[in-house]
Amino acid sequence: MTEQEQALVGGWTRFHALTPEGQKVFDEAMQGFVGVKYTPLEVSTQLVNGTNYRFKCDASMPPREVIWQAVVEIYQPIDGNPHVVAITRI
Repeated sequence: MTEQEQALVGGWTRFHALTPEGQKVFDEAMQGFVGVKYTPLEVSTQLVNGTNYRFKCDASMPPREVIWQAVVEIYQPIDGNPHVVAITRI
């Protein structure tokens, strides 16, 4: 996919390394989340009326350290706080 195709409104980027901005969005949306611990590894974004994020994560639930992968979907509106839309185990 070319950079131009990635920049199109509505198109998802490929999964890529997490940026400081992406980490900030993830941390804000997950604030206060209890239970499963999600550690983001990569991110894919989609420009809409705001930004959709798909974070590929390692997930674990204390006290056992069984680890699986999940995709955490977060929506960041233009004006407002990011929030979790869905979490899917993969």
